Amino acid sequence: MAAPSNSATAATAAADPFLAKIPSTPEELAENKRRLESGELYFAFTPDLVADRRRCAQACHLFNQAPRDSPRRDLVELWKKIVRDETPMPPQAATPEEDEALFEDQPWVELPLRADYGFNIVLGKGVYVNANSTWIDTVPITIGARTLIGPSCSFYSGGHPLDGKVRNGIKGPEFGKPIVIGEDCWIGGNVTIIPGVTIGAGSTVGGGSVVTKDVPPGVVVAGNPARVIRKIE
Repeated sequence: MAAPSNSATAATAAADPFLAKIPSTPEELAENKRRLESGELYFAFTPDLVADRRRCAQACHLFNQAPRDSPRRDLVELWKKIVRDETPMPPQAATPEEDEALFEDQPWVELPLRADYGFNIVLGKGVYVNANSTWIDTVPITIGARTLIGPSCSFYSGGHPLDGKVRNGIKGPEFGKPIVIGEDCWIGGNVTIIPGVTIGAGSTVGGGSVVTKDVPPGVVVAGNPARVIRKIE
C-alpha cells in the first residue's frame, strides 16, 4: 500500500472534527472502534484499546514462557488465548500420540512471539510460523492454509500519518489496513509486510524482503521493496 501524502493526510485530519481530541465518552469510544475497523483514522490510546493490548500482552507472555517440550495440547490452548478463540478443546485422547494427532490441522506457532491484539490474527489449517514473529494486528491479518512463515517475520497492519503534526505521538490518530496472505505461500525469514498488502496463493517471498505492494499468485518476489523475480511454473 502506498503511504498517503502529507498534504492529503493533513487535509483529511483538519476536516474531521472527530480528530480534535482523544475520545472519552461511550459514544465516542464506539465511534473510535468503528473507525478503526473501517480503516479510517482513529485513536489507539483509549482505555478500551489499551486494555485489549494488555490482555494480549499477558497471553503472549504466558505462551512465550511455556516449556520447550510442552505437549501440543498445552501450546494450542495457550495460542487460543492469544487469538481469543473460545472454541472448546477436544477431550483428551487415550495416549500422548493420539492426543497430538487431534491437533494436526491446528496452526503450529513457535515461541516467542509478540502481538498487539491477538484476536485479529487468523491462521488457516496447517500454517507454520517460526520463532520471533511480530504481529501488529490493528486490523485482521489473515494467513491461508499450509502457508509457511520463516523466523523473525513482521506483519504490520497498522500505520501512522506522515505529517508529524497530525501524527502527534501517542496523542495523534493512526489507521489500519488488512493484510491477506493466500494459501500455500512461503514467507522467508526476516520478511516485513506493511499495511494493506495482499499476497496471492502459492507465492514465495525471499528472505529479508520488505513487501510494500500486492503480490500476484504463483510468483517469487524479493528485495526492498519486493519485486517479482520470476513466475513459478
